[in-house]
Amino acid sequence: MTHLRQLFLSHVAQTSPMPLALDIVKGKGIYLFSRKGQAYVDLISGIGVSALGHNHPKVVQAVKKQADQYLHAMVYGEYVLAPQVQLAKAITEALPKKLNSVYFVNSGSEAVEGAMKLAKKYTGRYEIIAAKNAYHGSTQGAASLMNPPVFNHGYYPLLPGIKHINYGQITDLELITESTACVIIEPIQGEGGIIVPTKSYLRALRKRCKEVGALLVFDEIQTGYGRTGHFFAFQGFGVTPDILLTAKGMGGGMPIGAFIASKKIMKVLAQNPILGHITTFGGHPVSAAAGLATIKTLLKGKLLEQVEEKGALFRKLLVHPEIVEIRGKGLMMAVEMRSSEKMFDVVDKCIQNGVITDWFLFDEKSFRIAPPLIIAKGEIRKVCKILLAAME
Repeated sequence: MTHLRQLFLSHVAQTSPMPLALDIVKGKGIYLFSRKGQAYVDLISGIGVSALGHNHPKVVQAVKKQADQYLHAMVYGEYVLAPQVQLAKAITEALPKKLNSVYFVNSGSEAVEGAMKLAKKYTGRYEIIAAKNAYHGSTQGAASLMNPPVFNHGYYPLLPGIKHINYGQITDLELITESTACVIIEPIQGEGGIIVPTKSYLRALRKRCKEVGALLVFDEIQTGYGRTGHFFAFQGFGVTPDILLTAKGMGGGMPIGAFIASKKIMKVLAQNPILGHITTFGGHPVSAAAGLATIKTLLKGKLLEQVEEKGALFRKLLVHPEIVEIRGKGLMMAVEMRSSEKMFDVVDKCIQNGVITDWFLFDEKSFRIAPPLIIAKGEIRKVCKILLAAME
């Protein structure tokens, strides 16, 4: 519809000079459908959001049921709202015992912001350490964690007191000191091109933080909710953070996020001063209901058991001279090409042929594979044929 496209270009703020402008009218399973009837395999799950696919019936049913009961009340800290309480219970039951207090927010960026405030308040320190080539969000605090500054230099000055370490380099852990409030890091680095660290690195990081009294914050906004074959990626490394961040796949397509810690740490937000961190819509009842349906569906079935097997099938089928390597874990992969030009060409051709993939902020040679966890083996084979054809 030309008129709608023109309205989009005229009135909806764009974040790039040449938006894809795919006119989507329906989503079901692993597919998105355009107004012209074109079916697209969403190989990136809306950037990690649609873990159960689009419009999963259990999620849709939960949304409709809650919408019939009530929408907004006052979401955090004062009212007892059943969707929130039940979701918090379900999440904490699936986590180590010390991660037993959930603060609901609207997005991943807000989860990062909340964790930064929480760590400063709890430790009385202000220095925060993050890894190079990591993306934690676009709000002022979250953007301050980004290095190199290619995507945030236009917004300087950002927060002071931020230091950066090289991801996976144990010698850099010496930069974590008694002045450090927290280290915010991804257990598997996303926008750096899906970098999987060694267990020894994460264990050394955990040990160093404990030695100096710094809190360890795992950003699992991309890696959580089954993406790697575990409910959260840290569970596959045997290293537990002090604060856990989640969003994206959490709501089954609805906007919701959270930062999770022990009650001992979290309670500092409730005193000196009270209302130390508040939110208007975080943990909205409808989003919380969708989140509850998502976690129940994810943990009740066999989806998690199948993730690594499905990822292995992608690796087995994607063999081509243009592929340098495939990195990742489970259904979170980066396919590195021989050049950035070839990578962008493959992405464009895939979209033309009904497969949506994209690139990484800090890796100019790789494209992303992160489909809904429900993708079937037959669909994987079909997708891989399209990917390989695009490389010719």
